[in-house]
Amino acid sequence: MSKIINLRQKRKQATRAGKRQAADQNAAKHGRTKAEKNLQQAQALKAARALDGHKRDG
Repeated sequence: MSKIINLRQKRKQATRAGKRQAADQNAAKHGRTKAEKNLQQAQALKAARALDGHKRDG
């Protein structure tokens, strides 16, 4: 005899797999690592300090 499968569960599993694949693609395209985020934040702070250091008192 063949194994009985629940079509509703299979459909839900397929939907979940599709959503997981789309999420992985978006993470690869848009996601940044924690190190990259920290580096960008440090660069922004350095640029702001450099800009403030060049301001003239008015």
